[in-house]
Amino acid sequence: MEYEFQFHYILQAWPALMQGLKVTVQLTVIANVIALTLGFVIALLVLSKYWLLRAPFALMIELFRCTPVLVQILWFFYCVPILFGIYLAPLPMGILALGLNLACFNAEAYRAAIQAVPREQLDAGVALGFSPLQRVRYVVFPHAFRAALPVLITNGITLFQQSALVAIVALSDLMYMGRQVATQSYRPIETYTAVALIYFAISFPVSRVAAWVEQRLDAARA
Repeated sequence: MEYEFQFHYILQAWPALMQGLKVTVQLTVIANVIALTLGFVIALLVLSKYWLLRAPFALMIELFRCTPVLVQILWFFYCVPILFGIYLAPLPMGILALGLNLACFNAEAYRAAIQAVPREQLDAGVALGFSPLQRVRYVVFPHAFRAALPVLITNGITLFQQSALVAIVALSDLMYMGRQVATQSYRPIETYTAVALIYFAISFPVSRVAAWVEQRLDAARA
């Protein structure tokens, strides 16, 4: 293969890549905040004893978990405005699509953690006179959040990587800016290698944090 690597193009395009990374991080952080909160609410509704509350959200979880993320993004960008007359800027629409997707995955993590809450703790909440809302706030949520935290962090890393898919709808994230640089410089190998390394440089330390948290939680349980 006769190919001369010229990484100085990446140095010239570095500000554009960093601008795209800023959008990616912003999308990831906001979508994660939405998913961490909404996921717990969905988990509670799925565990409800009332079928009318449980069924729609169980169906929602299955729809988001069993369809490709790319299809969901395209559906939100092109179908939501037509069907519901909701027109949002690309960034809020990307946050909505990815946030709802992640919320459904987080809901499953929360659900398993909620079901693992010891019955004695719930009985103690009743004995202390806590209302159902207070039991959820002071007993269920802290326990479920700690138990589900490693999975929640891993889901957040996955979302950071999947956010590259919003480039297909021209949202100027890291992947979109990388594609622009590769097209303009005719240097796809150098550009996409740099983009991959940026994703890795952020994802790998966070994955190590998730592993450390899981080890600490296992040690605490032991």
